[in-house]
Amino acid sequence: MAFDPDRVSTVTFDSYSTLVDVDAAEKALADRIEDPEPVSKLWRTRSLEYTFVGNDIDEYRPFYEINRAALQYALDAHDVAVSEAERDEILAVYHELDVFDDVRGAIERLREAGYPCYVLSNGNPEMLDSMVDHANIRDLLDGIISADEVAVFKPDAELYRHAAARTGTPIDEISHVTAAWFDVMGAQHAGMRGVWVDRKDSPWEPFGPEPDLTVPDIAAFADELGV
Repeated sequence: MAFDPDRVSTVTFDSYSTLVDVDAAEKALADRIEDPEPVSKLWRTRSLEYTFVGNDIDEYRPFYEINRAALQYALDAHDVAVSEAERDEILAVYHELDVFDDVRGAIERLREAGYPCYVLSNGNPEMLDSMVDHANIRDLLDGIISADEVAVFKPDAELYRHAAARTGTPIDEISHVTAAWFDVMGAQHAGMRGVWVDRKDSPWEPFGPEPDLTVPDIAAFADELGV
C-alpha cells in the first residue's frame, strides 16, 4: 500500500535511535574499557533480545532493569571487570543521550501543521522523562507513552493498540516513525502506518513486509507530509 499523507492524523515516535543516538553510549564505555565497540553492540542486542523473550514468557521488567542486565551480560561475555558503581555510571548515559540534529525542527513543523505528536517507547517513564528533557522536546509533545503502562514491549500489538487508545486516534490514522525494523513491522501488524527512519543507509530486512515509507531522517518525513 502506498503511503498516503492524507490518512495521517497523529504521529508517534520511537525514542532510542530515532530521536536520540544510542551510539553515544559507547563513549561512556570508552572511558572505562579498552575495546568498547563489541561490548556496546552486544549490550544493545541483548537488551532487545530480553524484551522479545520477556514478551513470550510473560516476564516483564522495566526497561532500565533490562538494560542493566544486558550491560552486565555484555561486560561478562567480554571478560570486562568494572565495579557496580562504574556499571551504573555507564548505564546512566541513557538519561543524557545526544538528540539528532533534525528532531526538534521537524517536530515543530509537524505540530505547527496540526499533527499531535507522541513518543511511544519501550523505555520506562523515568528514562523517557529524562530523555525528552535532555532533548529539549517536551514542549512539542502531546504525550509520552511507555511500555510500562501495559507491561509489554514492542513489537507486541497490545502496545500499539494502547497507544491508539491513549491518543484517541483510529489506529490506521497513526504513522509510527522509528529507526527499528521490528518496530516498523510491529506497528504495521497492529494497524498503524510504519515509517522507517534509515539514518545509516542500511538495507531493509528481507523478512516481513516493506515499510509504508522510508526516510533518511524526521525532517524528510515532515517533507512527505507537505509541512
